[in-house]
Amino acid sequence: MKILLTGAAGFIGMHTTERLLARGDAVVGVDNLNDYYDVRLKEARLARLTPHANFSFHKLDVADRDAMAALFAAERPERVIHLAAQAGVRYSLTNPHAYVESNLTGFMNILEGCRHNGVAHLTYASSSSVYGGNTALPFDEHQNLDHPISMYAATKKANELMAHTYSHLFGLPTTGLRFFTVYGPWGRPDMALFLFTRAILAGEPIDVFNNGEMVRDFTYVDDIVEGVIRVTDKIATPDPAFDPASPDPATSNAPYRVFNIGNNSPTPLMDYIGALESALGITAQKNFLPMQLGDVPATAANTDALDAWVGFKPDTRVVDGVKRFVDWYRNYYGK
Repeated sequence: MKILLTGAAGFIGMHTTERLLARGDAVVGVDNLNDYYDVRLKEARLARLTPHANFSFHKLDVADRDAMAALFAAERPERVIHLAAQAGVRYSLTNPHAYVESNLTGFMNILEGCRHNGVAHLTYASSSSVYGGNTALPFDEHQNLDHPISMYAATKKANELMAHTYSHLFGLPTTGLRFFTVYGPWGRPDMALFLFTRAILAGEPIDVFNNGEMVRDFTYVDDIVEGVIRVTDKIATPDPAFDPASPDPATSNAPYRVFNIGNNSPTPLMDYIGALESALGITAQKNFLPMQLGDVPATAANTDALDAWVGFKPDTRVVDGVKRFVDWYRNYYGK
């Protein structure tokens, strides 16, 4: 297939592109290479992809309406995997407009491109953050999502609503995946594992929020990629059991699906740090701090719906995934 993949120089985007190319797909990659974090890391990821004959790259911003329309018209992809977004909960507290431009305007341009160019299926990244102030664990797709606690979360919920609208109005099959705390080699420098590793190796203390009383469903990047590809291959269909008199948020009478993708193994933050200390062979100095605004104390994913749909549940152990990250980090940075 020819697949248009946005965020190709990103963490998940690079890994997904590598898998698609390895199985013989043609990938049209899009990324704006912005400076939200070190552009050199994005360029290094991209350098792994550009030697492939079936990969083409376009340095574009998904929020650029005319450029995206022209790209869709020229490439006519069969399917689209939309991973580009302004990420990060805390950054949204100080730069909310970046989230509107990338996550709302950009997503609108993706939907329009799919609508007008015969795209058979749109797969897009949502986030566990859509569960907001909900404390009923594990999170499942049938729960209410009306209480987001960050602008990032609000834009991700908006993406799901926008996708449903296009599925309903234009019959565009769409599938959203709610990612739960993704980590692994080539990860984002603004994420906890990267920040902790850098600080520990530099002999600096790590900031541990909510005094360490945090739980996350840490999900290894290879498991995320497996889910993305399986979902992309299975085109969304209407749910024949959907009842509009008692609507279920997880289903629809339109070709619309949304799934959690998490590790099914919520891990206390202190155990995650312990796995990192073990992999590094260094005990971290810890600076215990209060909870950050916009954050939640715990996440846990119910992935039964994803398993029923594509026969897959993430299962990489945190100790294994953290070690793979540390091995990559030491090799990449020469530490």
